[in-house]
Amino acid sequence: MRNKGDVSRFQILVEIAERQPAVRQLEIAEKIGMTPQAVSEYIRDLVDEGMVAVSGRSNYAVTKTGMAWVMENAAALELYVRHIRRDIIKHVSVWTAIAAGDMKKGDVIGLYMKDGYLCAGKKPRSATATVYADAKKNNDVGIFDVVGIIDHHEGVINVCIVPRIQRGGSLKVRRDKLKKIVAMAGLVAAVGIESSIALKSIGRNPDLFFGASEGVIDAAYHGITCAIVIVDDESANLVKRLENTPLEYKVHDLILPEDQ
Repeated sequence: MRNKGDVSRFQILVEIAERQPAVRQLEIAEKIGMTPQAVSEYIRDLVDEGMVAVSGRSNYAVTKTGMAWVMENAAALELYVRHIRRDIIKHVSVWTAIAAGDMKKGDVIGLYMKDGYLCAGKKPRSATATVYADAKKNNDVGIFDVVGIIDHHEGVINVCIVPRIQRGGSLKVRRDKLKKIVAMAGLVAAVGIESSIALKSIGRNPDLFFGASEGVIDAAYHGITCAIVIVDDESANLVKRLENTPLEYKVHDLILPEDQ
C-alpha cells in the first residue's frame, strides 16, 4: 500500500465487507472522507478487477480475491504498526515495565520479557533503558532511551478444532489430547460454547472467550504459547489470519470419529 489509491481501495473494500450486500455508496463516502463520485469510480474498478461482485442496483459483495487482498494488506499494516511501536516510538517515549528490584531515577537497567510482560532488572541485557522515576520492586516503572534489541521469542499458537453441536459438540472431542495441549499453554482461549464446555470437561476454564482470536494472536506476539479451542466451521478463518502473520501455529484435529 504505497500510494493513496491503494489505501482508498483498502478502505472501500473493508466498508463493503462490513455493509454487504446492501451497500450505500454515500455512507462509504461520508465514512472515509471521499466524494460519492470517487467511491463509485473505485467500486467500478474493483468490480472490473474481480474484487467486488455486484448484483442488482446496489448489492455488492467482496469476492474471495478481494478478501485475500484485504487480508494480505491488513497483515502488512499490522507488521508496519508493530515496527513503528517497537523500533521508532520507543526512542522518544516513556514506556512502562515491571521492576524486578528497587530502582532509582537515572539508573540504566536491562530489559527482558517474562510471561508476556516487559520487565526491567539490574542484570545486563541485550537491551537497556534509563529509569524515568524511582520505583519499588514488582511495581510499574517508567523507562526511556531504549537501546538495543530486547531478547524476545514469539509464542506458538495451537489451534484445537472441535465439532459444532450438530456434529456432536463437546461429547465428540479427544479429551486426552486436548488435556495434553492445554497443559503446555500459557493462555487458553475458546471460540464457541462447544469449545468452552470441552475445556471445562477437562477441568480448565478458558482465559479468553470474547475476542479470543485477537487475544491469542496478541499474546503470541508477546511470547506466550497459546491454545485456542475453536469450533470447526470457524477454524478456517482463524488459520487464514495466522497464515498472514509471522507467528508459528499448529493445527490439531480433536474431533472423534463418528463411531466413537
